[in-house]
Amino acid sequence: GMSRVAEYSALNANYLMKRLEAAGFELAFPGRRATHEFIVTLRREAKELGVTAMDFAKRLLDYDYHAPTTYFPLLVPECLLIEPTETEPKEVLDGFVEAMEQILEEARTEPDKVKGAPWSQPNRRFDEVRAARELDLRWQPEAD
Repeated sequence: GMSRVAEYSALNANYLMKRLEAAGFELAFPGRRATHEFIVTLRREAKELGVTAMDFAKRLLDYDYHAPTTYFPLLVPECLLIEPTETEPKEVLDGFVEAMEQILEEARTEPDKVKGAPWSQPNRRFDEVRAARELDLRWQPEAD
């Protein structure tokens, strides 16, 4: 039951962390085991390629992966907080690594493709600063 779920959660996180590290991604806390989550920092990619953690997260949507949490914790620059679920099969985890590798290659060769993502979604990037400043939580019926 719950013990097995916790074991799979930790196993998936550690597997994914090692695969991403082997693919050249920098871990925020190298040498530390993942519990159910881990942090990748893209500070090098942001500095050298001008592609941010948010750009990577948005581009993952085009590969049909849910965008990980970005910029948390605040003390780690350009970070992705990656929390694979305990129910994901190895093939999905491997596909995520392949998507991250592909996005890294795109960042090197076609940075605007990554910076403009997502491309496959019905809505592109939202103005998140404006949304936070002009919060509107009420529903209104569409005008006829």
